[in-house]
Amino acid sequence: MHRGVYFDAWFPRQHCYHPSLPPRRLRMVDDLVDYRATVLVWASLGGGSLALPYLEEEAFGPVDARSRFYGFVNDSEFIAACHERGIKVLGIVFEAQGWEFPVELTEDEDAVLALNELRGAGKRDWMGLREFSSNRYPKLWKPVEHYFPHGLVNSDGEPVTDLIEECVVRDIDQQPCHAHWVECPDREHQCFYMDRNNPVWREYLKAVIRIQIDAGVDGIQLDEAELPMGAFQYGACFCKDCMKGFRAYLRGLPPSQVDIALDGVDLATFHYGEWLRERGYDFRSGRESTPLFGDYYAFQCRSIKTYFAELADYAREYARSVGREIVVSGNFFNLEPMYLALADDVDLVITEMRNTTYRQPEWYRYVAAFAGDKDVVVVENPYGGVVPELIGLLAEGKGHDLFRLSLFEAAALGANMSVPYGSWMGSVIEDSFYAPHGLATEIQSFLAEHERLFSRRTANEVAVVFSVASTRELIGKADASDNTTNRRDESVVVPYRAVTRLLADAAVPFDVVIWPDGVTAPDRASAAELERYSTVVLPDVHALTEAQAAAVEGYLAGGGTVVTTDRVADGLPSHPRLRSAGRTSVDDLLPHGRQVETTVPVAANLQQLDDGSFALHLVNYDYDAAADAVRTLTDVPLRVRLPKAKQHGTVVASDGSRTPLRLTQEDGVHAVVLDRLGVYAIVVFHDGAL
Repeated sequence: MHRGVYFDAWFPRQHCYHPSLPPRRLRMVDDLVDYRATVLVWASLGGGSLALPYLEEEAFGPVDARSRFYGFVNDSEFIAACHERGIKVLGIVFEAQGWEFPVELTEDEDAVLALNELRGAGKRDWMGLREFSSNRYPKLWKPVEHYFPHGLVNSDGEPVTDLIEECVVRDIDQQPCHAHWVECPDREHQCFYMDRNNPVWREYLKAVIRIQIDAGVDGIQLDEAELPMGAFQYGACFCKDCMKGFRAYLRGLPPSQVDIALDGVDLATFHYGEWLRERGYDFRSGRESTPLFGDYYAFQCRSIKTYFAELADYAREYARSVGREIVVSGNFFNLEPMYLALADDVDLVITEMRNTTYRQPEWYRYVAAFAGDKDVVVVENPYGGVVPELIGLLAEGKGHDLFRLSLFEAAALGANMSVPYGSWMGSVIEDSFYAPHGLATEIQSFLAEHERLFSRRTANEVAVVFSVASTRELIGKADASDNTTNRRDESVVVPYRAVTRLLADAAVPFDVVIWPDGVTAPDRASAAELERYSTVVLPDVHALTEAQAAAVEGYLAGGGTVVTTDRVADGLPSHPRLRSAGRTSVDDLLPHGRQVETTVPVAANLQQLDDGSFALHLVNYDYDAAADAVRTLTDVPLRVRLPKAKQHGTVVASDGSRTPLRLTQEDGVHAVVLDRLGVYAIVVFHDGAL
């Protein structure tokens, strides 16, 4: 498991300005070594969405003597310093962002006196993608032809001299959209929402990737990986290339699959936005019930798969052309179904969770399922969650156990929660997130020194199926908010979420099995992926592909038990081990009983280690706000059913201490009593020495 650091390194008590990250210092590398960091995410060379010459300055630009005095370095030098300590650095490609900044220049326009934060000096103007693509500042920047010798030509064969006008996402009224979540409301800068479906923008992003690889990055992180589907929140996208692509998609459908609403429509000239406007739709209110929305969603899912893969493949190929191998990743946000098709194209899964809370074990089990056999790094989200509150507590010397919980919870449940190092606090709050150094070092040291007690392979008896076709619409309604609020509508009941939350709260260890719909992502369902579980729960799984129905039938035939809740898919076989249950009773969902029994409020996850031992990870949520600490629980009883009997038990506490346990066994159930349980502990069942 990677130990990631969310390494924006933005300044305290100042806006987290995109896209350019603050200059790096050598002292930062010492901090990262203390944190036992293996990979830095959102870490380097973000300025490409301002201009390519600006990005080159970040990478290779001169550093003045005064800055050298305090160890400041350019980004290529910082990357090299990280390499010397075994730390991988990812270059961040802000795919959705196209920036314009106010600037103050000398009269001859040969020097920048102020940028973004103005000071009333010199000549006032604008600096960004427009100026770069029109060669506005020949004394400051190399011409666009230096990077694109034949110029940039759009899909209509026209030369491009304004990247923003050409590549911006447009709403149904053809108005350009902004990436509001990164624009600071008290600043004049503008961030336009760019569209990767436009081939011109993809060519520009490839130039960004080339510069980052030349600067030595270990990998490329494609932010806003779902581009332009994130623009749905703004009633977009209806740009010319999205409309061309959708026309081609519809014309490629078998006649029997073309919506009857298009009877008599000439698809050769069809414009989805104009067609909707004529019928009174705005693609904002009631979007999911808008005519052809399902087709448009499927088209965009295929587009993001195609063009994400194009950039990922290009990054690897370019790196190999200069004699290097790199990793590719992307920001998969909350790991919604639209990202499933992209997982094959990455080496590392990165997720910027939609809602950061103090207790979310069921979400981490979904994350682990999404990542599969790949490493996953999670970062917090300042919008719609507890991060601002936690930062306030930490600033007062409080909240240390809450911070411990945030990192240990992820590790226990199959993911890696990154350490924040000047991480993003959104566009409104003037601050960034730094954890207390000693606290972060303590947590990371424990995780590093106990790596062998973590495994992707679990020994959990229960699997819960996340059916994309059955669940996507409800989750879309529950999470229908924009990037600056990220609020969840709790009045919308999503049975999958209700079931996994119920199990997690009852200390039931479980795995999640994700079943895509076969259209937006490949359907790889099989009985083989289910056979090791004694119980498979289908919460409101009312739509199944043929492969998924066959998987259920094969699993039942092999002796498994299936429990359904809410709606049930047609065509499931009648079988004595196919049972229905409500989603309010844990015991109804578990006909074979609980694998882990205890009396305390914990999350549990049972992992099978490489040496054949079993590690039960326990996260203690009994936080006392008045005492500002997780209560240390004493005399905690545990009964654990294991696939194979073990002779010894040892508890490894998060302070690093190890305590042998008195272990009794009966019919595969191993019983122990923990003298004490703090924030986090790992109970290892083993045969030989630990």
